[in-house]
Amino acid sequence: MDALLLARIQFAANISFHILFPAITIALCWVLLFFKIAYSRSGNAKWLEAYNFWVKVFALSFALGVVSGITMSFQFGTNWPGFMEKVGNVAGPLLAYEVMTAFFLEAVFLGIMLFGQRKVKPWVHTLATALVAVGTSMSAFWILVLNSWMHTPVGFELRDGVVHATDWLAIILNPSMPYRLAHMLLASFLTVAFLIAGISAWRWLRGQRTAAVRAELSTGLTLAAVLIPIQILAGDLHGLNTLEHQPQKVAAMEGNWQTGGRVPLLLFAVPDEEARTNHFELAIPGGASLILKHDIDGVVPGLNDYIGEHPPVAPVFYAFRVMVGIGMLMLLVSWWCGWGWWRRGELSPWRARALVAMTFSGWVATLAGWYVTEIGRQPYLVQGVLRTADAVSDVPAPWIATSLAGYLIVYVALIVAYIGVIFYLAGKGSSGDQQPQGLGAGGASWREAEVKS
Repeated sequence: MDALLLARIQFAANISFHILFPAITIALCWVLLFFKIAYSRSGNAKWLEAYNFWVKVFALSFALGVVSGITMSFQFGTNWPGFMEKVGNVAGPLLAYEVMTAFFLEAVFLGIMLFGQRKVKPWVHTLATALVAVGTSMSAFWILVLNSWMHTPVGFELRDGVVHATDWLAIILNPSMPYRLAHMLLASFLTVAFLIAGISAWRWLRGQRTAAVRAELSTGLTLAAVLIPIQILAGDLHGLNTLEHQPQKVAAMEGNWQTGGRVPLLLFAVPDEEARTNHFELAIPGGASLILKHDIDGVVPGLNDYIGEHPPVAPVFYAFRVMVGIGMLMLLVSWWCGWGWWRRGELSPWRARALVAMTFSGWVATLAGWYVTEIGRQPYLVQGVLRTADAVSDVPAPWIATSLAGYLIVYVALIVAYIGVIFYLAGKGSSGDQQPQGLGAGGASWREAEVKS
């Protein structure tokens, strides 16, 4: 493999590892805020118990997200110097805005949120949790502004081959940003919904059937069942926006080679880029035209119109189907398990096992969707402005391969350790015989708050 491909794989490995943790922290902090407010309003200790368990998962996720984000940012200089040389006048300020408005907010109030429950008034601690939640969402906003601009660049001009901003409002509100932001935020909430439901179901199977576990199960199942249909709608709107601005990406997602009407929806196929055809097709006639154009005779663009300008077909094609398949499975599992839970107030062993199996399904769907988005932009880093091959550094391939191997070893170890710690905490539980670290309202201990409730 040459240096370009290795540099791409290395960045993909870094961002794949990094995105796992913001996908949890963005939404989990809002769920923690819900737990905290529910406790403050009701005085029921189950909500404080839920908060004290999941805030540990948040802290662990936040730490790994920060560390992996720093590692990832170094690659702009080591592997991709051409990126900042060409578009740094746009990318640099957007990344700085993220640090100044989001990261500083998180850094200031995170300590109060994690360690101040005994030391500040309850409303101050709740406010700190709220501000950290706002900070995580603002961080996602600025990062997705930059990423969306790379897909649909507007509000700039080229001077001597260098991008200069001419309209910051247009850059921030670029054509794909609202769709991409909504899709990612919903993905984060679904990731957290299935994480909470899955871990709670695992605890349920192990006999931890406390009021807190039941509350967590209800929260996770409700979020999952309500949000997955909304995500499907948001994904459809995002796909229509992509069709307008990046038709070659949609053509790769659909595995469609020839522009035309009544394009079938391929459930499965083996794309052959060399022969520019598909093998072993399993298709629904006219399905792609109906979904993309809302007309069975609608014309869908084909890859043959973009020879040399379209992404590698197979990874985009397969990743899209993994994302959609996981989404459909999320819908079925959340509604099936939710129906049984809300009817009987119990979780059957089969439903509990299904939720445990889906614990990290949000990660799989998020990564698959991210691969569709990022590989689908190739051969460009910034669509129509900067080609990937023009931004790579001249670092020799063996050096990149060595550092890539090191990254992969560390990342695999950290993922195993992270999952292991979460299940260790879940197995340890936070039942009534174990006092959480936090204090209840008005300085009362958790045990006193439980008695009062």
